[in-house]
Amino acid sequence: MAPYRSRRSATNRQVWNWVVTIGSVFFCLLILPVRLPGMDIVGVGPNWLLIWVVTWSVNRMPWEGAIAGIVLGLLQDGLSAPFPTHTIGLAIAGILTARLHQRRFLQEDLVSVALVVFGLAVITETTMALQLTAQYLSSEDPLYPSLGIIWQYQQRVALSSAILTSLWAPALYYPLKKWWDRYRLNE
Repeated sequence: MAPYRSRRSATNRQVWNWVVTIGSVFFCLLILPVRLPGMDIVGVGPNWLLIWVVTWSVNRMPWEGAIAGIVLGLLQDGLSAPFPTHTIGLAIAGILTARLHQRRFLQEDLVSVALVVFGLAVITETTMALQLTAQYLSSEDPLYPSLGIIWQYQQRVALSSAILTSLWAPALYYPLKKWWDRYRLNE
């Protein structure tokens, strides 16, 4: 009777882990457009999906971080415009986070994660600007009137997003990290 009970409790833990994981993704998707006081600078808010990808990728392989980035990027593109896509930046963030942790450059403390999130926010916003630049250079009817406007906007958005995302990173990182650590210990 005991082996049956332990299998059932392991299955329950797996179900709860999936509920928390998927629920946290949908929570991030829901609060992405929310602008509460203190959660926006120059109309830019924290990139909650970037924080989630970093949290997910810390103890995983680079390909797992890339898949998480692609899936969350596609979900974000579904909520906003499909161009420029968010998948490239979030996939890069997942890969870099996993690689930094494997190389022991990223510790699992809140300060290290906040610094990594700051840098990755700049990288993800730069990938968006690069996509807009490529579209500008290859199109007869570009979205923006000049490259200067694209990169001026990128600087403002990248800095605002990096500051806010790194400041809010511990609010999402800490509970998810504790949950996944506890789940891993039970396995």
